[in-house]
Amino acid sequence: MATSKTLHNFHIPVMGLAFTIDSPIRVAQYGISSVISIIDDDLVEKMNAFYSEKFNKPYKEITKKTHDYRAERITSYLNLVDEVVKEKFSKFKTELSDSKIALENFLATLPNTSDFKKGLSNLMHEGVVLKDNLKNYLETHLKAGDIDVNIMTKVDKDNFEKSEQLPTMFNDAHASLRGFAKSNLRSSVVLSAGMNPRLYSYFETFKDFFPDEKGQLKKKIILKVSDYRSAIIQGKFLAKKGLWVSEYRIESGLNCGGHAFATDGFLLGPILEEFKSKKVELIRDTHAVLVKGLSHKELEIPTEPLELKITVQGGVGTANEQSFLLDHYDVDSVGWGTPFLLVPEATSVDQQTRDLMLKAQEKDLYLSGISPLGVPFNTIKGTTNEFYKQQRIKNDKAGSSCPKKLLALSKEFGAEGICTASKKYQDAKLQALETKKESLTTTLYNNAKAKITEKTCLCVGLANASYIENDIAIKGQKQGVVVCPGPNLAYFNRETSLFDMMKHINGNASVLSHINRPNMFVKELKMYVDYLKNEIQSLSEDITVKQVKKWNAFKSNLFKGISYYQDLFLSSTTSDYKNIQEEFQLYKAELEAIIIPEFVKV
Repeated sequence: MATSKTLHNFHIPVMGLAFTIDSPIRVAQYGISSVISIIDDDLVEKMNAFYSEKFNKPYKEITKKTHDYRAERITSYLNLVDEVVKEKFSKFKTELSDSKIALENFLATLPNTSDFKKGLSNLMHEGVVLKDNLKNYLETHLKAGDIDVNIMTKVDKDNFEKSEQLPTMFNDAHASLRGFAKSNLRSSVVLSAGMNPRLYSYFETFKDFFPDEKGQLKKKIILKVSDYRSAIIQGKFLAKKGLWVSEYRIESGLNCGGHAFATDGFLLGPILEEFKSKKVELIRDTHAVLVKGLSHKELEIPTEPLELKITVQGGVGTANEQSFLLDHYDVDSVGWGTPFLLVPEATSVDQQTRDLMLKAQEKDLYLSGISPLGVPFNTIKGTTNEFYKQQRIKNDKAGSSCPKKLLALSKEFGAEGICTASKKYQDAKLQALETKKESLTTTLYNNAKAKITEKTCLCVGLANASYIENDIAIKGQKQGVVVCPGPNLAYFNRETSLFDMMKHINGNASVLSHINRPNMFVKELKMYVDYLKNEIQSLSEDITVKQVKKWNAFKSNLFKGISYYQDLFLSSTTSDYKNIQEEFQLYKAELEAIIIPEFVKV
């Protein structure tokens, strides 16, 4: 099994609905891979119209009257992005071969370990470089970044037509997958937010996910996972169907942007160590299952295991951290998300929201309860979305009009589903709360009311940034912008050019201005200690044996993680690592002081 070399050892993960909706158009020509969210077909359709006009491409609107409009919109936009990226990549190669300045500027952004950089530098040092030789080298060695897509597996709402439920293939995530599968792209779909057996089975419908006679995959599967156990379970589940997972994308449970899926106290370092030590086993065991799965389908069986990459993301912010992850854990790439929200060339963010993020301090970034999914959600204080939401609450009009219904997943009030951020849902819940008001203390009543009304419309809020940035009209109720940076944002406070950020990642420059930025592993540990404290402090009166057992396991796993890090950095003599050791000891003492409540049988 050979591992393919990429130009860069970093990638831009999916961010929100809008923030990376057009990132490939912005950065793929430089060899940078990025990920588009394809769950919001309305946003996709509007971006299709916008970029068709911008690049003078034919455009035909796909309305909701079209039978399979959601999938068709996604296919059409992805084909447009593919076409535009190919054209921009061709022009960039011409620019590099025509301009020595452009070539030198680009080389300065690449890691010094880059084979492409070394080869091109050697070619240039030979003396007079013939233009044809340069062109040939670029054609052979330079590759555009991947145009990958993301599907949140949980966002797979059933859809109805005139109160009659449509077949499963028309569910949101299923239609999104179909849209990608029918596109011209040779890239990957990133599956996040956990396992969806029904969706995973739907992959079998599309031949591009199976290896061809040469053992090649036209379309690949990437799983975003939080631990090794999850990877092996999901990987084998897909392998039984003849489907290979080409990459496991490990993300910090808490030190990330957007939805935060906390582990049971398992920290990123020990998780990466397990993947490193068991990678050969993972490939071998999953390949054996794949062979059986392909045999049952009477499909081509690869002569050797297919390529498998391990990548990581969540809280990385310095070249030293980047290098450590690559060198110590042998990962293939590192995801840089949040810092790129401050790079206008790379992400789609309206200026007001970007200005808000530029000023953000640690205290402004927090893990909220605003997501209708009921999963903790990283965000920032002072968004325009929060302003409009509070205005509605103040005027006794809490809740959203819910125009898109992507998160209308609660079946509490009927089979068609309802979103917990909708006005309809919140009105019903607030009315029910009023009937119990007399039996509640003021504090309990206010807390219950706040819990109902804190949910916000992510479908609109996470899409609006692109509309505002590109002057696309926004219809309906004012929702403003929701933005979902990770805590790492606090240490970046200026707009940065794409090339400067690339230099920063590779250690050829720095865009950090915060001298007290904690190491990413230390920051994650602090977040987990705080998370455990909050879990205990906000517990209800009816504590259970199961909850106590979970907290004890959580605490125990954190202690094991701290011991792992202390051993890992023990041999280092640099002042930075001495400080890291002191911080680990500090949080260890803080963890020791946390008292897990005991279950008392009444």
